[in-house]
Amino acid sequence: MADRYADIGDIRLHYIDEGEGPLVVMLHGFPEFWYSWRNQIPALVKAGYRVIAPDLRGYGESSRPEDVEAYQLTLVVQDIAGLIVQNGGSCTLVGHDWGGIASWLVPMLHPALVERLVVMNAPHFVPMKREIDRSFGQKMRLLYQLFFNLPVLPEIFLRLFGRLLMPRLAAFTPEEVRTYAETWKKPGARTAMLNYYRALGKHRAEIRGLLRRIEVPTMLIWGDRDPVFHKEMTEDFGEWVPNLRVEHIPEAGHFVQTDAPEKVNALLIDFLATQPTAH
Repeated sequence: MADRYADIGDIRLHYIDEGEGPLVVMLHGFPEFWYSWRNQIPALVKAGYRVIAPDLRGYGESSRPEDVEAYQLTLVVQDIAGLIVQNGGSCTLVGHDWGGIASWLVPMLHPALVERLVVMNAPHFVPMKREIDRSFGQKMRLLYQLFFNLPVLPEIFLRLFGRLLMPRLAAFTPEEVRTYAETWKKPGARTAMLNYYRALGKHRAEIRGLLRRIEVPTMLIWGDRDPVFHKEMTEDFGEWVPNLRVEHIPEAGHFVQTDAPEKVNALLIDFLATQPTAH
């Protein structure tokens, strides 16, 4: 795998670039980095695709701005759009967790850059708000986000317990946990990861004004054992994403690409064979 860098404004994004063929851009979530896609990249390359997997701003080898305001979702989307433009101008976009939340916004704000969209265990904004509003249980599942908005304490928590929590959240091997833990030791890394939550707390209302229909073929892959999001968030938002396919993996949790890599790979390769929407 080739390590590359892209300068987008004042942000330098590190990314992995592997394979030849139509472009697939894969966006990780918290608390990972490009390595989130270690089980998917070889399968997609073998199937004839070029895969780019960046470290989002604040993660891995990418820039880590200090200001919380630098982690607004619109700025993360700006990074992704710039990366796609610098590498051909259109792609199939795949995202998980925070990378999935950002992936919903990219075709809303930059529709010409996305031919197909795949999101994993990151709900669309409309059903997410609906379920939070109507479900006390869903509100309780999201209380950790309030904790992550506090100063200092979340960083201490991640330093003390992050490595212990990872094997409880997904089928991570000890070696994989060590790989993640090493990246969290970089100066400012834990704070940068947490600043996504802090920025969302400040700017959540602004996102609602950005919502647009997504017309491109879209697949939502959902590990049903997700401890954070109810699977009802996968339902009843077809008016916002009319060309939607939803795939449930009952035995997988939030980190579905780690828990069920072969099933996820098969779904990705099948979906990539669909005809993209012309712009």
